[in-house]
Amino acid sequence: MGCAESKSRSLLISNTVRPETEAVKSMPEDNNIHEDCNCKLSCPITTREAYKIKQSWKAIRRNMESTGVEMFLRLFKTSSHLQTMFQGFKDIRSDDELRSNEALEYHATLVMTTLDDAITHIDNYDFVKQLLSKTGASHVKFAGFKSTNFLAIKEPFLEAVRVTLGDRYTENMQNIYTIAIIFILETLKQGMEEALEKAGSSEVAQGNIRV
Repeated sequence: MGCAESKSRSLLISNTVRPETEAVKSMPEDNNIHEDCNCKLSCPITTREAYKIKQSWKAIRRNMESTGVEMFLRLFKTSSHLQTMFQGFKDIRSDDELRSNEALEYHATLVMTTLDDAITHIDNYDFVKQLLSKTGASHVKFAGFKSTNFLAIKEPFLEAVRVTLGDRYTENMQNIYTIAIIFILETLKQGMEEALEKAGSSEVAQGNIRV
């Protein structure tokens, strides 16, 4: 049995067009493609979509740093308050200076590495879920960071991917990338919220918080 799409996914993409070309219909066999993938009921994308995004992502992998920096530049334009959380470049306003800032390049590459792990294993739900939940939980240590901040990355990510892929960023690929990034960011958010909940429960149990 193939991947079953969740109800939440149906709501997110109810208006999404999914054109299927003859090339996709006649997609060759691949060792990474199986009708029975490792996804559970909440699998975010179909087997065919997983194949297509992993093929497309190869171009992003060759430009990880530049794509990541582009993503953060666009993020800071839409959510400028997030830039103030980074000591290494919180006061830089020039795009040119930000593009050449080593601290931003380093952080952008770290984030892109996590996205790379998630997307290249997108058809392995258990692995990706565990990876993203752990990454989301790690953000508890950053003062002032809110779980909802993850969601602000959606549009900047899609725009950065569009810039890198150029003409290869078709409507169909945009649909698939949108599904994938929503799943990734929501899982990061959930991972952080679960960590906060556990931390709160632990402190209450130890008598450190008055209730």
